[in-house]
Amino acid sequence: MTIGDSNSAREKILGRIRKAQGRGAAGGSEAQREAVQTYLRAHPRGPLPDVSGDLVQRFRMKAESMQSTTEEVADEASVPAAVARYLSAHKLPTAGCVWAALAHLDWRGAGLDLAARAPRREGDELVGVTGAFGGIAETGTLMVVSGPDTPASTSLLPETHVAVIRAERIVPRMEEAWDLARRTYGQMPRAINFISGPSRTGDIEQQLVLGAHGPYRVHIVIVRGA
Repeated sequence: MTIGDSNSAREKILGRIRKAQGRGAAGGSEAQREAVQTYLRAHPRGPLPDVSGDLVQRFRMKAESMQSTTEEVADEASVPAAVARYLSAHKLPTAGCVWAALAHLDWRGAGLDLAARAPRREGDELVGVTGAFGGIAETGTLMVVSGPDTPASTSLLPETHVAVIRAERIVPRMEEAWDLARRTYGQMPRAINFISGPSRTGDIEQQLVLGAHGPYRVHIVIVRGA
């Protein structure tokens, strides 16, 4: 089954559900959508944990507690050199793929061969470099939005995932991360992934194993300035 066939089947199923519920087209009427938005705006939040102080430092501490590694750089132009240092220090490959949004950086000047495309298939690409929509200081979690130029596969298939995030996109809690997404996109993107360190599992004899369902390593480069 192709992606198109899958989408068509999904829409038919959802259409039957809407019909059974007495609802109209996808997304409902304008009045229905406004009722949902009114509820979301009015719905009070429960108690939130205190996340104060330097959000970047809190984010780094929590991310590293989840086996990620982190580094701060002064500006975006310093990112390729930081990625090259990390790969060299860990004796990792210097070739891989990168999101198109970061293709303008001087990767080749830093000695890296990163192609602006999605990974071809699992095992073919050992290094994937992505951006990040936001970061959550409370948990050290990356918020990554998928789209045509920001494929989720770049953060999921390679053995090493390097994420680039701007310091001002780090928010205290997940609630603020969702608020930021709503303000930015209005209608939510198709997929938002939350990444807290490398892939892991404890299914076999309760022994923690990294890289079971995704990257073995997650390195985060935080850009402080422009």
